[in-house]
Amino acid sequence: MSTTTKDESEPVADLNPRSTTYEFLGPPGAFLISFGVPFMTYLLYFGCSEESGGCPPPLQSIPDRFVEALSDKTFWASLWDTEASLIYLGWYAFCVVAWAVLPGDLVEGVTMRTGEKKKYKINAFSTFLFAMGISCGYIVRNGPESFTFLYQKWIGFVTASLVMSLVQAFYVYASSYRTGALLALGGNSGNFIYDWYIGRELNPSIGSFDIKSFNELRPGLILWVLVNMSMVCEQAARRGGFANVTDSIWVVLAFQTWYVADGLYNEPAILTTMDITTDGFGFMLAVGDLTWVPFVYSLQARYLVFKPVELGLLRTAGILAFNLLGYYVFRDANGEKNDFRNGRNPKNLKYFTTSTGSKLLTSGWWGRSRHPNYFGDLLMAFAWSLPTGFDTPITYFYVVYFAVLLIHRQRRDDENCEKKYGKDWETYKKLVPYRIIPYVY
Repeated sequence: MSTTTKDESEPVADLNPRSTTYEFLGPPGAFLISFGVPFMTYLLYFGCSEESGGCPPPLQSIPDRFVEALSDKTFWASLWDTEASLIYLGWYAFCVVAWAVLPGDLVEGVTMRTGEKKKYKINAFSTFLFAMGISCGYIVRNGPESFTFLYQKWIGFVTASLVMSLVQAFYVYASSYRTGALLALGGNSGNFIYDWYIGRELNPSIGSFDIKSFNELRPGLILWVLVNMSMVCEQAARRGGFANVTDSIWVVLAFQTWYVADGLYNEPAILTTMDITTDGFGFMLAVGDLTWVPFVYSLQARYLVFKPVELGLLRTAGILAFNLLGYYVFRDANGEKNDFRNGRNPKNLKYFTTSTGSKLLTSGWWGRSRHPNYFGDLLMAFAWSLPTGFDTPITYFYVVYFAVLLIHRQRRDDENCEKKYGKDWETYKKLVPYRIIPYVY
């Protein structure tokens, strides 16, 4: 919903001060990452696929093939697939229509600098169930061969998602110059490249349609599960039916589907995250939500299509236990935090009161580390890669990337808390010295 300022006479400059610090090494870093993310997405395909000849392909062939591809017009043309682009556009439109027509509660977000609270329609889980119902019904009716198009047209879908990310990034940057737009404190530097990348406007919207929260939870996350389903169907088509699909790819599908479903079911929790409350929406979040999540996070399932792995009962049970441990840490830690934020403390957890009156947990999971939910996330990430075995390190790319991402987020969180709490933050760090992994880091 649209918002207004608490005091209409308040100068816009007071609400939208010029950003004085940079992240990601400033404009040069933003420029490089803007090219680097699409490049890495394509690289993970061409460096780990049947088309390239392996995961990775023969190392001695890579330099010559790379140079040859860059100078080949046919290669560049192959990155575009009109049919895949139309299907992707239809998928995005489906998500928008589902948001609009499916019932959902209106939930208030945190108080913004204007003094207002933005309202969000909560129906991401309903959209997920609707999409799963249609997809599963389609597969049952038409067979697994009918749902292999995401695997067969992989590069075309990646390109389509990149185009959507670029279009949105330019749109929200241009619209951020309209009168009354509330800007992100970190995205108003005045440098086009940096602000376009990091996100200039805090909550770009079209009427009551909030672009940022919509992209965070719907098109990319649900598509991630659909991609994995397509990988299972591709393997089933090759091996003579679902009964012959390997246990490893079923495990990956189950783990990641549960993770997505859990996030969508707990949709209101995202409203207090830094992505929603602090960061603007620009190319960084657009390409992350629409391209990186569905087409990089599904690497393990795609690998298992052409490199099937049979785990057996014991290894499956071990990996399942490892994933459940990660999920327990993640969910229990978030439960403690959400209870405490809502004025409940069923575990009688200890806490530290700052001079501003804020209360910080110092026992339970939040006494073991300052970000125990990140620890649970890392355990699950590792469990998702274990079904691929150890023949290649590429399928563990997600674990390494996710560790870097979470460490970066942890440092951003700590910097913000240090500014907010001052000396109290130093006292708190002595009470809870570990950042993510208890007794390690």
